[in-house]
Amino acid sequence: MPTNDLAFATVAELSTAFGQRTLSPLEVVEALLARIAKRDPGLHAFIDVYAADARLAAEAADKAIRSGHRIGPLHGVPVALKDLVDLEGRVTTGGSKVWATRVSPTTATLARRLIGAGMIVLGKTHTVEFAMGGWGTNTHLGTPRNPWDLGVHRTPGGSSSGSGVAVGAGLAPAAIGTDTGGSVRLPASWCGIVGLKVTAGRISTHGVLPLSSTLDTPGPMARSVEDAALLYRVLNGPDPLDPQTLAWTADDPLPQLRLGVAGLRLGVLPEAERAGVDAEVLAAYDAAAEALSTLGAVVSRVALPQPLHDYTVATGRIIGPEGYRFVGHLVDDPQLPLDPHVRPRIQSGRGVSASDYLATLAQRETDQRAFAAAIAGLDAVLTPTTQTPAIPIEEVDQTRTPAHFTRVGNYLGLCGLAVPDGFTRGGLPTSLQILCRAGQEATALRIGWAYEQATPWHTRRPPEP
Repeated sequence: MPTNDLAFATVAELSTAFGQRTLSPLEVVEALLARIAKRDPGLHAFIDVYAADARLAAEAADKAIRSGHRIGPLHGVPVALKDLVDLEGRVTTGGSKVWATRVSPTTATLARRLIGAGMIVLGKTHTVEFAMGGWGTNTHLGTPRNPWDLGVHRTPGGSSSGSGVAVGAGLAPAAIGTDTGGSVRLPASWCGIVGLKVTAGRISTHGVLPLSSTLDTPGPMARSVEDAALLYRVLNGPDPLDPQTLAWTADDPLPQLRLGVAGLRLGVLPEAERAGVDAEVLAAYDAAAEALSTLGAVVSRVALPQPLHDYTVATGRIIGPEGYRFVGHLVDDPQLPLDPHVRPRIQSGRGVSASDYLATLAQRETDQRAFAAAIAGLDAVLTPTTQTPAIPIEEVDQTRTPAHFTRVGNYLGLCGLAVPDGFTRGGLPTSLQILCRAGQEATALRIGWAYEQATPWHTRRPPEP
């Protein structure tokens, strides 16, 4: 397999090649490390690369597989971790200059599961400071560069910016992000990849630096829906170290993945929610809905109980005080070198009273019931993932959030999948969001897989310098 093809091989393709012994994990790791060394100085996806350890792990995986000791389909497959995920003894900065020397005291459960499945950690990827931002910018540690435009520095999406760029640019076949208001799906949208936002509690947050204990959800970012399903299968399940996960049993989406969408009922946006969405994004969205209809899904317009903007605002009323609980002591110290855009976002939670915070959580439950009633006859709701394609960094309004379509998933406790659904005339990716009820990740992946198989968008690669 040519080096460039190795760089853009999917997890499933690597798994098959390793199983057939037509390719070795060491070949893949060496190819990716060489590509990272060549491309990442310009892309800035990684904050740290574990080259020596990755090689050792690849050598071990290669020997194990050749000797008949393969432990599973992910054995030898590389992965990158967002710089919120603790690895004991490694530095985890959370995107903050203040934590530049913070050594992880533990290893996150999700990292243990990936490593236990035989995956090879290539390194840590950049994040917005404290994961508090959707554009993907980081003033002090640097903003990763969207790989789809070599001439203009565009938004990579955040807060899992480095993970999105690493997968989109062919530096890693898969990566882990976290999603509190869209932070897996936004970079997936703008970097032209797949991102799965799971239901809160599906994947353990133990050992993941927190932003919002109510809304935080780690999730896979990959090149294909099947890849996201393979990682999700390993990542999800109860963890005694995270009580929220004990409400869920382990989930395997693969038996349903290829069942198709015939007969499934999908809702599309009411006319009012199309306002303010870029024309090319809307065209791709409409074409995606039509493609699913052609595949046998029943597509109809959904009547929402309230505007999506209301959910966006309400999400901020939860993230603000919960984020302030964790890092308020840092943002309130004017001597510390904090991102000037992130500081006020966290400080927005400083003045929220206990009464107002609890009232927001109570209203959330009311809104969840109303939304559930509105979509009672549907299997999923389809939206664009973002309102626009990636925009130039210099045009970003840091007082606004790009998470208009994604925060609804966090606030209402849904799961969601972002999949590529087209490209603009300028070559920038667009994305379809598939929102499903809590715990219905298998349905979202099933719909996404059917759509992906019927369209060519996931096969496109960004330009090379």
